[in-house]
Amino acid sequence: MISIKEEYQEIVEAYGKVGGSKQALESREVASLVVHENRVLRANQAEGISVKWEQQENGVGVELTVEEGKKIAHPVHLCFGILPQEGLQEISLRVNVQDGGEASIIAHCIFPNAVNIIHKMDANIKIGNKAKFKYHETHYHGDFGGIKVIPKAKVEVGEKSIYHNTFSLIEGCVGMLDFNYEVFCGEKSITELVAKVYGKKEDDIKISEKVNLNGREARSLIKSRLVLRDRAKAEVIGETYGNAPLARGHVDCTEIVDGEEAIAKAIPIVLVSNKEAKVTHEAAIGSIDKKQMQTLMARGLDEEEAVKVIVTGILK
Repeated sequence: MISIKEEYQEIVEAYGKVGGSKQALESREVASLVVHENRVLRANQAEGISVKWEQQENGVGVELTVEEGKKIAHPVHLCFGILPQEGLQEISLRVNVQDGGEASIIAHCIFPNAVNIIHKMDANIKIGNKAKFKYHETHYHGDFGGIKVIPKAKVEVGEKSIYHNTFSLIEGCVGMLDFNYEVFCGEKSITELVAKVYGKKEDDIKISEKVNLNGREARSLIKSRLVLRDRAKAEVIGETYGNAPLARGHVDCTEIVDGEEAIAKAIPIVLVSNKEAKVTHEAAIGSIDKKQMQTLMARGLDEEEAVKVIVTGILK
């Protein structure tokens, strides 16, 4: 039977291979949490931020609190993963950024051998007034596509606060993704949601992001970038509701289809219920630029290499 120490070493090695900082996980100055299946393998606290956890039957409950007025110097590093081919992981994440607090999180979700895995995240994020919170989540799934990823979040952004969320899934096969975020924005707050996904083979992708501009002069951007190959399919729904005076929102979705059987669908929804609010949208679905392909191939790249360069640029 594999020991906790061996599990930790394996998952940290995988973490490093997909761009995570192994040094950050080992540093005593950096708040961090490493979770394999439903076991916390390592945890570290840092000044100004509290990271609590509770083991559950199929996952872990995590409670993260940034103290009032505290500006956390180093990003918090989270690592969630399952190394075997099969498994279920349910993460319950509660974040409370108190008034004037500032913090950023770098989260890596690692499933390199997934054949039959379900990963669920249920997040509740509350950002106080005049606070800043960034959450950057990167997934690695391996090449089998045997995984279902179901992240859901409710986010409250306080007055004059900033919330930035990036979701990136461009390494390995997606499998099935059902991404659902909803944000409620206070007065003079700023929200930016960015999703970058590379679908291949039989990948089935659904992204639903909804922003409620409830506070005066609240601003938001929903930005999605997807590339679909083979028989992958995607549906992207970006919703923004201008409910307050001088609120401003924009939905920006671009999907690139590179394959005869790939299917892309974009549904921007904008609604204004206050005469002084303004919400705009743009959605584009197209194919790989042939002139770019020709230019790269003329410089010595083969077709596959040229496609990779273009896709990397789109999802950068």
